[in-house]
Amino acid sequence: MLVDRLLAEGYEVDAVDDLSTGKLANLADARSSGGPFRFHNLDIRTPGFADLVKKRQPSLIFHLAANASVRVSVDHPLFDADVNVMGSLQVLEAARAAGTRKVVYAASGGTLYGEPDPADLPIGEHQPHGPLSPYGVSKKTVIDYMVTYRRLHGLEFTALALANVYGPRQDPHGEAGVVAIFAERLAKGETCVIFGDGEHTRDYVYVDDVVDAFARAARRGGGLVLNIGTGKETSTNRLYEIMAVAAGAHAPAMHGPERPGDVRRNALDPDRASIHLGWRPWTSIEDGIAAVLDSIGAR
Repeated sequence: MLVDRLLAEGYEVDAVDDLSTGKLANLADARSSGGPFRFHNLDIRTPGFADLVKKRQPSLIFHLAANASVRVSVDHPLFDADVNVMGSLQVLEAARAAGTRKVVYAASGGTLYGEPDPADLPIGEHQPHGPLSPYGVSKKTVIDYMVTYRRLHGLEFTALALANVYGPRQDPHGEAGVVAIFAERLAKGETCVIFGDGEHTRDYVYVDDVVDAFARAARRGGGLVLNIGTGKETSTNRLYEIMAVAAGAHAPAMHGPERPGDVRRNALDPDRASIHLGWRPWTSIEDGIAAVLDSIGAR
């Protein structure tokens, strides 16, 4: 969806993805638009990526490539560090060598701040970083590298600390998309599983709102970490209730064991993004969930 937005704004876009989790079908609109768009099936850790950046010399890189699973990072921390830290260093080195002006980075507001004091919710950017999972540590590490590259090499950055992003096209078979997972199961009449007691809370922010934040960060927010969220907590139990009602389902969810590395509560204060990007979320969770269910014919 970010590619679609950038093409609509007149950018020339090269998209890089190794398709390990993504789907080429998600780029169907971009590929058929007739706009200045190229797709490259590459892993950011390979020499081919650096060669591509050197050849194309982009003025701006949106860096969203990552292992996005907390559970995978707990089970396979070396893999997580290789993709998220070493891969990101490859991006920064390629950008520096190519004379790229700026990198806009998808950080993780859901893991960056660790387990906050409930009195501090919604979390502001002044809160210390204290991730509880290797995934969160990798995201924090990359921000530290970006600060260093800015000082040493003049490579500008904006890091968007994303809340729990959801919306159409999200992979229901991955680890990071509970809305997509619930939506697919509800569409098939299958039982949904809630890990733990269901009172864990997250800040669910709709993908269109997030794409707008990325587009704004192309020219604003230099050198800053900015929270991209709604500032509102939604428990997993409440999320399931909203989705089940919208889908016309009546069966209760099952509960499974709590997952290691998950924080108990999270919500991000978006005020700083409002100041520096002119950004605010506008999609309610009810409207966003309705769009997800409609996109897969689940209501």
